[in-house]
This record gives sequence, C-alpha cells and structure tokens, in this order.
Amino acid sequence: MDPRIWLNLIVLAPLLGTLVGLLLLPKGKSRGLYKGVAIFFSLIPIFACIPVLSAFIQRGWAPNAGEEFTFLIPWFSVGNLEVTYTLFVDGLSLPLVALTAVLTTLVLIFSDVEDRAKEYYALFLLLEVGMMGTFLAVDFFLFYVFWEISLLPMYFIIGIWGGANKEYAAIKFFIYTLVGSVAMLLALIWIYMSIPDKTLLFVRMAGQPNVVDQTSAAVRGAPFVATLAWWGIFLAFAIKVPTWPFHTWLPDAHTEAPTGGSVILAGILLKMGGYGIFRILLPILPEQSHQMRYVLLVMAVVGVVYGAFVAMAQTDLKKLIAYSSVNHMGYVMMGIASAAAVLYPSAPAAQVAAAQTAASGAIYQMFAHGLLTSGLFMLVGVIYDRTHTRDLAAFGGLGQTLTEYAGLFRLFVFGSLGLPGLAGFIAEFLVFMGTFQIDPAFRLGSVIAGLGIVVTAAFLLWTIQRVLLGPLNPRWAALPDISVREKAPLYVLAVLSLLFGIAPSLLLDSMKGYLGELAVQFNAASGIAGL
Repeated sequence: MDPRIWLNLIVLAPLLGTLVGLLLLPKGKSRGLYKGVAIFFSLIPIFACIPVLSAFIQRGWAPNAGEEFTFLIPWFSVGNLEVTYTLFVDGLSLPLVALTAVLTTLVLIFSDVEDRAKEYYALFLLLEVGMMGTFLAVDFFLFYVFWEISLLPMYFIIGIWGGANKEYAAIKFFIYTLVGSVAMLLALIWIYMSIPDKTLLFVRMAGQPNVVDQTSAAVRGAPFVATLAWWGIFLAFAIKVPTWPFHTWLPDAHTEAPTGGSVILAGILLKMGGYGIFRILLPILPEQSHQMRYVLLVMAVVGVVYGAFVAMAQTDLKKLIAYSSVNHMGYVMMGIASAAAVLYPSAPAAQVAAAQTAASGAIYQMFAHGLLTSGLFMLVGVIYDRTHTRDLAAFGGLGQTLTEYAGLFRLFVFGSLGLPGLAGFIAEFLVFMGTFQIDPAFRLGSVIAGLGIVVTAAFLLWTIQRVLLGPLNPRWAALPDISVREKAPLYVLAVLSLLFGIAPSLLLDSMKGYLGELAVQFNAASGIAGL
C-alpha cells in the first residue's frame, strides 16, 4: 500500500463520515446509530496514525522520517499562483495529530445528546477534519481552508447545544477568530508577493521551493511592513492560544459550550495557535520574532499570573477551569518567547540549549494540557448532568459518595497543578528550566511566573476542598457515581497522563528533529539579516 494513503485517511475519513455516514442517514433514527457511525469513522484516523508513528520511531524521529508519507499534488493555478494539496507530517505535528484522533473518539464516546443527535455528531466529525488538516497541511491556501473549517463546526456546537448565553458566546468566539484569520490572510498574501520564487509551501521539501528559505531576504527592505505582517500572523495564533490580552472569548465559549465542545476546545483548538507559531511564525519571520521576544515574554508572564488569580476568584467550576487554561497556556508562550530569543549563531551554546529546552516544554505543555484539561471538563460535565449546577458553593462532601469520581477528579487536578509523576510537571519543569537561563529579563519573568504556580496550586486545592471535602450537601446524597460511558474516556486520559508523566522521552524524542531544524532556520536568517 502506498504509505501516502495514511495522511489522507487521517484527514478524509472524518469527512467521509460527515458526508456519507451521517448526513445521508435519515432523520428520526436512534441516536445510538448516529453515535456509532461517528465513532466508527473517528477510529479510522487512530488506526491510520499507527503506521506513521511506527515509521517515525524506527527512524529515531529524524527530520526526514515523514518523507514517505508526504502527499503533494497540484490543486489549481491562476497566473503565477499555484495551489497544491500537500500533506506533511513531522515530530511537531504527529503528536498533535494523534492527540486529536484520540480525543475526538473519546468525546464521541462520552457524549450523550438527545436533541438533534445526527447534526451534533456530524459537526464533531467535520471539526476533526479541520483540526487534522490544520496540523498536516503545509500549503498556505490549504492551511487556511482547514483553519477556517475548524471555526464553523465549533460555532454551531456552541450556538445550538450550549447554555443560556450560547448565542453570545458563539458569536464572540466566531468574531474573535475571524478577525485573527483575516489579519493572517493579509500578512500571508504580502509575504507571497514579496518572495521571488512564488510558492505557498512553508516547509522544506526535497526539490520544492518554500517560503521559509526566501522570506528573510525578501522582507529585509521593508522592515516596518514585515513587522506588521508578523503582528497579523501572530494575532490569529495568539487569539487561538489564547494569550493575554486576546483571551476574553475563551471563558464565555467554555462556559456555554456543551461538555464535548469544551473538551475539544481546550484539548485541541487552543493547541492550533501554539502549533501555528511554531510551524509558521517562528520559521518564516525569525528576525521579527526575535525583536518581539520581550513582548512575547510579557504576554506569557501576565497570562500565567493573571489566569491563576482570576481562576481563583471564580465560583463557576467550568469558568474556573477555563481561566486555568489561560494560566497553563501562558507556559506555552514562555517557551515560545524563549525560542524566539536566542536561536542564533551569536548566542552561546548554553543559551541555545536552554531555548530548545523551553521550547520542548512548551510543546509538551500543549500535549499535557490537552490530556489533563480535557479530563477536568469531562468531570465537570459528569457532575453538571447530575446536579444541573456548576456553583462551587452548592457542592461539598462529594468524595464521600462519589468515590470513583473523586479519585479521578483528584488525579486530573493534581496533574494540572504540576504534581511530579504526571504529564503537567514535565512540561512546566522544562519551560522554567529553559526560560530561566536565557537572560536576566527572562530570569525575572520566570520568577514572576513562579507566583502563578503557587496561586494555581492554591485555587486547585481549594477546588478539591469545595467539591469533594467537608460535610455532604444532603441534596446530593443519592447521586450515582460515574457510568461506564463516562469512565471509559476518563480512564484513557488518566492512563495517558500517567504514562507521559513517567516516560517523557516518548514525547520529547519526537521534538528533537523539529527543534534542530528550527535552529538551522534561525541561524540562516540571522546570517542574512546580520543579527
């Protein structure tokens, strides 16, 4: 079998499920039928990831390990514009692809909607198409198409199956994301117009021109416009992360979204922003990224501290976890700022190594946050389905009756606060270890961000106390513990959180090839710019 088929299966199987498996099914059938069809098509990307993962592991995660899976065919051309359907995978994208495949299936298993079930499951498959395509597409046009595809299903998931203020939250999410998308599109058009060898490919491929190798020289004569282009691309990705101060859409979207929507939003959609910065912004505009390193650092540190303090002030359990995502994604931005700061030949080798350590932590944090926060949102969904409230003051003592729920709740909370042995600790340790060694400003930023760790531990431990400990509220004395449908996804996430907390090399090895390539790209750019 042609190995290139696997990436196409990862992207197109959910699309096939949306078009054939669900939209063509008649209405009025059992919701179990729609759910079963959706799960079937969501399993195909999981199995398609296996041979790709196997090949990368056998090749030691080398930068060219994914060449045999690269799929490139002409799509259409107009004048000198040539658009290709190009799918590419490497050590940066493959872990996120695998995470997307697993989380989508777990969300479908966990979900149990009665109203418009056919449309609900179809939208989740379509959402998977957009997410997978974003991680695998390396043609600017194709990337933008998949990026936009991921916007629409989430808008409808929030707007149809969300809470009391679902319309407001859905529109806010849509407008924020669309503004960033338009800014990115304009920046990418300017970059395309500036490069001499016209291409839309933004990764290095044998025998193919690419944007990365041309941008630094092409934009050298227009530094102001290049900075504007940097901000245009950064805005799209910063909104998606989301980093402070572009985060205000997130709490509303999380609070109003159904549980499955919140899981995918936190577990995957936020990671698309960090991925975009690592995949597009840093390699294509390295000089501008280097110039903005302290801006990135300030945004990151404020996000860490601000997110922790605001989370502590919340009385809604779901909104508390939403603000904790602002806090945790701040660590991703710290790693990104470190990568932008010193990946240059003039930097001492120790600083380059520190930057790669922090960048590794940032990528690890995206993966770990996807596991841990997804588990927390599922647990919020479990308790809300039973009590129809998320008010922390209404709980208390649930650990006495919901013993299995309480054990899982503690595990995911401790993972989120960075308990050693769970995936979150590895990520935060690497980010702080690397960032602290960059320069005095980054060292100060690390110290201030350390306050965020303390506050995070405080509000998460306080959450355990308010939900599980103390006297039992008599209203909840007869609540049933988690069901089989609920516990299966939760235990998978728990096992993965433990696995990647105990054996971090499983994920860290995948990043080495990408980070080495990033250093080469920064080095080449700095030689051109004379930095």
